[in-house]
Amino acid sequence: MLDFNFYNPTRIIFGKDRLESMNDYIPADANVLIITYGVEALQPLIDKIKGVLGNRKVYEFVGIEPNPEYETCLKAGAMVREKNIDYLLAVGGGSVMDATKFIAVAAYYDGDPSEMLFLDRPAPVFIPEIAAKVRNVIPFGTVCTLPATGSEMNESGCITRNHVKCVMKDPSMFPKFSILDPTNTFSLPKNQITNGIVDTFVHATEQYLTYPVNARLQDRMAEGILQTLIEMGETTIAEPENYDERANLFWCATVAQNRSISPGVPQDWAAHAIGLELSVLFGLAHAEGVGVILPALLEERREQKREKLLQYAERVWHIDNGTDDEKIDLAIKNTREFFEKVGMKTHMSDYGIGADQIPAIIEKLKQSEKVALGERKDITLDISKKILERAL
Repeated sequence: MLDFNFYNPTRIIFGKDRLESMNDYIPADANVLIITYGVEALQPLIDKIKGVLGNRKVYEFVGIEPNPEYETCLKAGAMVREKNIDYLLAVGGGSVMDATKFIAVAAYYDGDPSEMLFLDRPAPVFIPEIAAKVRNVIPFGTVCTLPATGSEMNESGCITRNHVKCVMKDPSMFPKFSILDPTNTFSLPKNQITNGIVDTFVHATEQYLTYPVNARLQDRMAEGILQTLIEMGETTIAEPENYDERANLFWCATVAQNRSISPGVPQDWAAHAIGLELSVLFGLAHAEGVGVILPALLEERREQKREKLLQYAERVWHIDNGTDDEKIDLAIKNTREFFEKVGMKTHMSDYGIGADQIPAIIEKLKQSEKVALGERKDITLDISKKILERAL
């Protein structure tokens, strides 16, 4: 097992009808800014939240985009200063939560807030020169409505600037609390639940399908997440008001990215790095991009990931017969078929992306400084090209 530091201060409030709990964590005299998408379906929930917040001064910032835009976040930061906001509340999924994290730190940043955004991989913490310019971090909580990204219980996120998805990561970006009520997912469209399942699955494999370091507990936890998703994925799509299935999906999504399975293990994130460029260039949802890339990446990198792929085949898919190569083949095939069973397309051609567009994707990876990806930093642009060709 590799050396690691672990820290997670976020309080999780899980279950039905838990909105009242926010009274225990938001000061009674706070000026609160609710940050959200502006989706009509969320309005009943926002009305309930306003009722719970009672006599606090409550404002709304509406209009956070999927893959939140830097300029939009700056507008929200200006509202924070104008209204003397001292507590933020993100209501929505990963994009709203990521935007809120940036707004919380950027609103009173003494300099150009874009300095907090990094290409390729997050800085482990803000470098001292940047940290010194953070004059005030606005505390925030979340009401998570979409199980997918795990942003409700971690310290990182993505912001889009100049058509590039940039990452940020710092301990100041942990939510103070997050309310996870599975009933809030009942009315979501099927495609959003599909995205949540696939996104969570890929989060787990990015931290698991690398190379062995004898981190037994982390491996078992990752395998438990993957097995749970496989067991309940089709059911929660078919039965949207099955509380137990949605509860299991919600907690899988949170644990897959709350740093519980990553301490002491190598991490890949190449599927995310390449998949993000499909989102930027062609408008694919985040999960659609990684859903296309992961099976192709596993095929291309099967030798480098051989030991963990065999473990994955045997422990997650219970493949006990055949040669090692046959087990790996079947495990990758099962992965692709699982994505398709829950409604995810797994080829670029399914989205109208052809071989003629691969050079543009490679150029975008180069511009984004994604030239040495993977757990060993050995996925070059040439190898990324081979992965994309397999993804056609």
